[in-house]
Amino acid sequence: MAYKLIWSPEARDDLRDIVRFIARDSRQRAEAFGFRLMREADKLQDFPEIGRVVPEYRRPNVREIIVRSYRIIYRVGPDRKAVEISRVWHGARGKPQV
Repeated sequence: MAYKLIWSPEARDDLRDIVRFIARDSRQRAEAFGFRLMREADKLQDFPEIGRVVPEYRRPNVREIIVRSYRIIYRVGPDRKAVEISRVWHGARGKPQV
């Protein structure tokens, strides 16, 4: 059974901000990259533990997948059969605020 995918308000804001930033140079590339981030996150519904444990937190339920310079930070809730995308964080920004 697939896990439910939940985007936190912060993660939705992050995604919107990333797309807006890239759109300054190219609207097409911004849209394509936004959809790529969403496709990568969608994989978590079937493979919730595909990402590595976030090194800064070292908690097995806080994981990340890397897409170019961005970290999709998420929490796995096996008891609820849910994955919550917490943040979409640029690697140059330092420790992600989860």
